[in-house]
Amino acid sequence: MVIWLERGDLRLGLVPELGGRLLSVCHRGVELLWRNPALLGDDLRGDYAPNSGRMGDWVNYGGDKTWPAPQGWAGPHQWPGPPDPVLDSGPYTAVADGDTVTMTSAPDPRTGLRFTRAVTILDDGYELRLRAENTTGRPVRWALWNVTQLPGGGPVTAGLRRPDVVALVAGTGTPEYTVDGDRLVVPPQDVVGKLGVPGTAGWVRYGPLTLSFGVDPAGEYPDAGSPLEIWLEHPLPAPLAELGDLDPPARIVELEILGPLTTLGPGEDTRLVVLAGIREDDVCPSPSGP
Repeated sequence: MVIWLERGDLRLGLVPELGGRLLSVCHRGVELLWRNPALLGDDLRGDYAPNSGRMGDWVNYGGDKTWPAPQGWAGPHQWPGPPDPVLDSGPYTAVADGDTVTMTSAPDPRTGLRFTRAVTILDDGYELRLRAENTTGRPVRWALWNVTQLPGGGPVTAGLRRPDVVALVAGTGTPEYTVDGDRLVVPPQDVVGKLGVPGTAGWVRYGPLTLSFGVDPAGEYPDAGSPLEIWLEHPLPAPLAELGDLDPPARIVELEILGPLTTLGPGEDTRLVVLAGIREDDVCPSPSGP
């Protein structure tokens, strides 16, 4: 099932069956998100199936989705995905109510979480209201982690409260960046790697899309205290063995927004709100390469 929301010049496409994904943000006929054309048509239809295994087995459909953090493979306190057959690629139920679609996952036995993603279309963008609920009878500790994939080829700009940027993943290298006063700029580049932004001011921009989010100054965030992370990738001649045989399908930019790590008792939840605004005076970055 594909659900479409339309308002003015904006059209959103959601696929609850595929991990509750937002797979299309089309503004004035221009698609802003990256999605995998080998797996999905313009109608967002394809072969949806839960996916598990190593990172190299991940079926990357693209779009916007929510994961649990911290990511890792050291034990049950870390999420060893993607892939993941419940929260990332499992079917979500959906309820449409006017300009809002609320999608809810099944309980995930690995993390103990159930995710809810509520997407509301606005005049100049959309709002994501995310919730992770502990469905077990024991305490669990996780953070919400929202990942928006965009076509590579343009710079990322983010606001800074302080000039605090860290290297998190260097698949083929650490992404280059500059800090100019209260702005972080990550230029387009062929690298597979990730930056963390502990000093984020709560917004990040790519092309016409600006994502805004709250930051808890007293909160404990994963990945060296990073409420914002920026991942870049591009196609490689061979999969990266050091990243679980990850095989990037295209030039992709990921804007990743995290909530604080929260200990949840049975039935308790943690929430994160992301506001996506579309600026009229910008143009979309042009994808480069295959």
